[in-house]
Amino acid sequence: MARIAGVDLPEKKRVDIGLTYIYGVGRANVVSVLKESGVDGGIRISDLTDDQISKIQKVVDKFKVEGDLKRDEEQNIKRLEDIGSYRGIRHKRGLPARGQRTRSNARTRRGKRKTVGTVRKEVTAKTGGAK
Repeated sequence: MARIAGVDLPEKKRVDIGLTYIYGVGRANVVSVLKESGVDGGIRISDLTDDQISKIQKVVDKFKVEGDLKRDEEQNIKRLEDIGSYRGIRHKRGLPARGQRTRSNARTRRGKRKTVGTVRKEVTAKTGGAK
């Protein structure tokens, strides 16, 4: 099993797809990693030699990936919250921070909502009129 940047890469995937399992390495970065390391992206990860894995490892080490990248993102969000910026407030409240509408949609950030029904006339008459 190939292990790069603390991530076990899936054996049956092609190298160009398998490298995207590393947090912070996307399809655009994979092209530059493979070009710099001189490894063909079409071969399977199980077919990589130790030499090829070490070449890829050296190139990926130049990028900010996994824990370092996550820590930086958390620090940036914490900084926005601490200074009280609009984006920081939106992050604290769990609302979209980039101008999306929230009247409809935004379910990913806001979560599933429970609908609040109206009170029927019979119930209000019995209770004396709820306000």
